[in-house]
Amino acid sequence: MNAIGLDLGSTTLSALVVEEESGEVLASRCIPGNAELDPDVPGGYLQDPKVLLKRSLELVEELKNDYGPIGSIGIDGQMHGMLYLDGAGEPVSPFYTWQDGRGALPYGGASYAARLSRESGHNMATGFGLTTHYWHVANGLVPKDARQISTIYDYVAMKLCGRSRPLLHSSSAASLGLFDREKGCWDQGALKRAGLDQGLLPEVSDLPQTLGETKGGIPVGLTLGDNQASFVGSVREMEKSVLVNMGTGGQVSMLAGAGSGPDIETRPLGEGAALWVGSSLCGGKSYALLKGFLESCGATWDYEQMNALGLEALNARDPWTADTRYEGSRRQPGLRGSFGGISRHNFDAAHMIGAVLTGMAGELHELYAQMLAAGGRAPSLLIGSGNAIRKNPALKAAFQQVFGLEMFIPAHLEEAAYGAALFGMVCSGRKEDLSAAQRLITYQ
Repeated sequence: MNAIGLDLGSTTLSALVVEEESGEVLASRCIPGNAELDPDVPGGYLQDPKVLLKRSLELVEELKNDYGPIGSIGIDGQMHGMLYLDGAGEPVSPFYTWQDGRGALPYGGASYAARLSRESGHNMATGFGLTTHYWHVANGLVPKDARQISTIYDYVAMKLCGRSRPLLHSSSAASLGLFDREKGCWDQGALKRAGLDQGLLPEVSDLPQTLGETKGGIPVGLTLGDNQASFVGSVREMEKSVLVNMGTGGQVSMLAGAGSGPDIETRPLGEGAALWVGSSLCGGKSYALLKGFLESCGATWDYEQMNALGLEALNARDPWTADTRYEGSRRQPGLRGSFGGISRHNFDAAHMIGAVLTGMAGELHELYAQMLAAGGRAPSLLIGSGNAIRKNPALKAAFQQVFGLEMFIPAHLEEAAYGAALFGMVCSGRKEDLSAAQRLITYQ
């Protein structure tokens, strides 16, 4: 029997078929989302939910037809974003992604995100679904037919199995904000202080379970946030590992302890477990920005040539330093990047490339250091995921250098979709538990 994993990313939709006894990936598909809409406010970042639904269902249908029989379907997606649904589960708004910037707009001498954080007592960043909702409430712009709030991937999951109401896993609910992780429910006091109606918020479950079945009787599992799905699909031994991911954004994740840090989120993993997560907003885009800058200066290097120069610079005695927070951080959106350590002896492009690579790794290592300071167990395994790491040996080397650990990369591609497939197996009862499912993971 085979399992399907579907990942709704920021710019692409990815799906794969996993043989549930061996863990072998039998097929993998990746298509552009092609759902971007024009912004409605400065910094707005919108997508068309109906386009994403149509393309997602077509992708699943293709794999069902070509690689059946299918025993389960698991789904994950880009966290934090939200859309409004009516009572029948139909969209009455665009999908506001995690990159939506309306929470950073000024409001009462601060920003919407800062004001909501102060009123609620939660650390609410711009791009969080309930920060976006707060902006709509404050401006009287909640759609009149809105009866429910959902993530984009929970909307797709419920449509796949014919539901009209979403049921969110705790990993998805917490990504919207104002969630009480200890109690596993929405923080009613925080919502009341912020003037937000809990009646729009969906039901939540912390346990792996089926959401329903497709018309053909295939169980559809509860969804996971993409960060948790990537962790589940990349890490074979959760207690011993730290995961770094580089895609559109960058993330470092490990199992959470009792403490926390100023820039660390605690995200539910389910069944009482949680992850510590630190995020860099620019992530893999930092390297693309560098390439664009070098091209503007007349360079014609491709990425392979840049990687070779970067590898050389990583071993230089007089490296540059780089702060790659070009888009700030979640807590300090006004921060900007910088370069240092430049002398007349090292003022060249190779040193610049090496500095950006080290800066990308260093930004996540600073967040990882907060986790250790909060009482986290020092891991013995560094796991790398995301195309920016897979395709760039120089970035892999930079991470190994900065973290002081050898990096292991999963043998399969599309780690989040793989994690969704594993979680779908658990939800449908085809694997006993998560650790049993993760034993299917192998490394390069």
